[in-house]
Amino acid sequence: MEACDLKDIKSMPLSLLEGEMETMGEKPYRAAQLYRWMHVRLARGFEEMTDLSKAFRKKLEENYDFTCLKPVEVQESAIDGTRKYLFRLGDGNLVESVRMKYRHGVSVCISSQVGCRMGCRFCASTLNGLERNLTPGEMLDQVYAIQLDTGERVSNVVVMGSGEPLDNYDNLLVFLKMLSDGNGLNISQRNITVSTCGLVPEIRKLARENLQITLALSLHASNDKTRRELMPIARKYSVGELMDACRYYADCTGRRITFEYSLVGGKNDSDSDAEGLARLAGPMGCHVNLIPVNPVRERDYVQSAPSRIREFQNILQRNKVNVTVRREMGRDIDGACGQLRRKFLS
Repeated sequence: MEACDLKDIKSMPLSLLEGEMETMGEKPYRAAQLYRWMHVRLARGFEEMTDLSKAFRKKLEENYDFTCLKPVEVQESAIDGTRKYLFRLGDGNLVESVRMKYRHGVSVCISSQVGCRMGCRFCASTLNGLERNLTPGEMLDQVYAIQLDTGERVSNVVVMGSGEPLDNYDNLLVFLKMLSDGNGLNISQRNITVSTCGLVPEIRKLARENLQITLALSLHASNDKTRRELMPIARKYSVGELMDACRYYADCTGRRITFEYSLVGGKNDSDSDAEGLARLAGPMGCHVNLIPVNPVRERDYVQSAPSRIREFQNILQRNKVNVTVRREMGRDIDGACGQLRRKFLS
């Protein structure tokens, strides 16, 4: 079979893998063996599965594609040890992932698409548009490859790299369930965050999936006029529609939503912007994560002054909004979404 015709075995949940083994005429326990090799022992190919017969491994190689991301470049921050990975996919495309170490554990930020079609004005990921969606296996293997590289267990995963996760909804859902599967890496859903720029129908759909993940909304403006200037998706869904979807999500899941808010100097960082954000976040009990925008060469947006960031935060706190300013990680490397990939391609 041609490689493009092979089934993607790393994207198969255990129940699907059991069906595949039955079709191949193999014993049912083979599925659990394979799943453990791929998702617990993090094998990099069938040849590493030494308790499987050579004949069985050959049959697997003939019938299945085995996703194994190759690092093209790894940058490490001299400031805080953050690592930025550029991975090559099986078809030659490139994606980025970031590993950050905190006191509470190791967090990995992964990509969900090659590129992005959302067009957010301050993001490098979207400058070349969308190439394609990532498979569940390609999303999982970003986590696996980083854990193998560092030798440290990943405790938190954030789907906040290149791409809009909810624009790759079906693959994202499989990924989330496999990542938190007790038969695999078994990362608690409460330690998984999915970030969206605001696809309203998909937010409502996700609310009904019976998951306990954290939803982070890339809000970036408290009114429609400013949000439309920064984020093209805002022309389709108003702030009001977005807030209705967020309330629905919180009601269905019982999970508090995070508002991500990139502060752009002179654009969305005024006192009135802060007051407007407080009116949105306060009634829902949302956590607000303020992000000093990471400048992109192709755009003319600048980071808000430190004093402005502090005052913006103070206004939210005076309005009893739970707020933090995101610690800037990997600023001395190509830390922001899409920067390393774009530099490599240019």
